[in-house]
Amino acid sequence: MAKKILILNGSPKKDGNTSIMADWFSTAVRSKGAEVEIVRTAFLKYKTLGCISCRKCQESDRYECCIDDDAKPVLTKMAEADAIVFATLLYFFGASAQLKLIFDRMFSLYKWDNDAGTMQTPLKGKTMVLLASAFEDIGLDALEKPFVLTAEYTDMKFESILVANAGVSGEISKKRPDSKEKIEKLAMKIC
Repeated sequence: MAKKILILNGSPKKDGNTSIMADWFSTAVRSKGAEVEIVRTAFLKYKTLGCISCRKCQESDRYECCIDDDAKPVLTKMAEADAIVFATLLYFFGASAQLKLIFDRMFSLYKWDNDAGTMQTPLKGKTMVLLASAFEDIGLDALEKPFVLTAEYTDMKFESILVANAGVSGEISKKRPDSKEKIEKLAMKIC
């Protein structure tokens, strides 16, 4: 059965380093027969800027956000995917705000029973991949940390490719040509 892979591209630029990395990954997994969808999170239409902590998702038996906007079907696709790829550039030692909007709304994909001390999620056992780049060689470890912790907490497998010194938007192919092979190799591993 073909793997379902959801790539969340958190860049506001259509031809920048993040998009190039997402395309490299997508092309490689498609060559192995995977079903791939790329969602450009910067171009979704949102009713709120991230999770509003209404906790209505916790009152429902369904794993979905109660806010009816473009993020809602993306969250559903996350629950259905075998692997979720977060692609971002470094913004002030973190992921882009455009990616963080979806990342925070993942709250709706968890059910906590605080009295019993338990948590359930359809993300358990899936693979989380982080593809990130930075102009310089600092900050990618800070960007990676929330993804690592979320994967550990959720009992997801975690993989990452962090590309330092990638240059300005669109220069990764020229500045770090070795990145393509690393990303393709990781994509093959995921398949």
